[in-house]
Amino acid sequence: MSVYTPVSEAQLAGWLKGYSVGELAALEPIESGIENTNYFVTTGQGRYVLTLFERLPTAEIPFYLDLMAHLARHGVPCPAPVANHSDQFLSELNGKPAALVTRLPGRSLERTGTAECAALGALLAQMHLAGRSYAAYLENPRGPRWQRGAARELQPFLDAGERRLLESELAAQAGQRYPDLSRGLVHADLFRDNTLFETGRLCGVIDFYFAGVDCLLYDLAVCANDWCLVDPAADPRLDGPRVRALLGAYHAQRPLTPAEAGAWPRLLRAAALRFWISRLHDFHLPRPGELVRVHDPEHFRAIVAMRASDAAPPWLVTESA
Repeated sequence: MSVYTPVSEAQLAGWLKGYSVGELAALEPIESGIENTNYFVTTGQGRYVLTLFERLPTAEIPFYLDLMAHLARHGVPCPAPVANHSDQFLSELNGKPAALVTRLPGRSLERTGTAECAALGALLAQMHLAGRSYAAYLENPRGPRWQRGAARELQPFLDAGERRLLESELAAQAGQRYPDLSRGLVHADLFRDNTLFETGRLCGVIDFYFAGVDCLLYDLAVCANDWCLVDPAADPRLDGPRVRALLGAYHAQRPLTPAEAGAWPRLLRAAALRFWISRLHDFHLPRPGELVRVHDPEHFRAIVAMRASDAAPPWLVTESA
């Protein structure tokens, strides 16, 4: 959510005339994130988030906006896209595809405990169940094909140790198939900074622009690699109580299967590899922008190495289940 495309108050005020949201009162750029240009927008009728899409193909954007509208209708606390006077969620601003969505209350948490992980697990299961009735289809956009292409681009920038680890993990994932695992719509980027808490309650999930169809367990693996670390700053091991809180709350709504238990170590590795590659790519091949936040790829390199060496990470009942 960096700022690549500047928008003035005068430009936005004119654009908002196409919506029934009232007059512009305030415009604030959002500095966190790395994919799209985002602003907080306040009008006489409410608070919103304006997104200008910098990378997504225009033809794919309706998949994400319609998905958020679908989930919101099913009670998932996520941003709801706002339609303009032409009854369209997507329009154009400053030459970029743009959309306006409702702004949710709350703030992201830097530290999470078992209670927060349990709340996340329950909400993720609710989201997966609601996604069953969403008819549109888009494969995980950061899946194996994208990873292989990004890895080729990164080769000139990596040292020998990074290349060895990257090549070994790509090879380990290349032969993996998961025909026995439940598939469906996944958020695929549900880090702590994409959730909102207020007075101890998980009240929002944001940033669905990496969503797609994949193994549902993959979503849980993405979450565990961020929410359940012993120490996000210094220790990439998984904390058993938090993992079991996450999985237990999820399991209460969508029961996990023995096949998913068997695939858990491999999905944790796959999820870690995806984010190491994307952070390497953003670090070595950045895009210009006014306010650009780039994550340190070393954090996920350490997680990749740890997951590759951990044959029995914590699971729902016992660590050996």
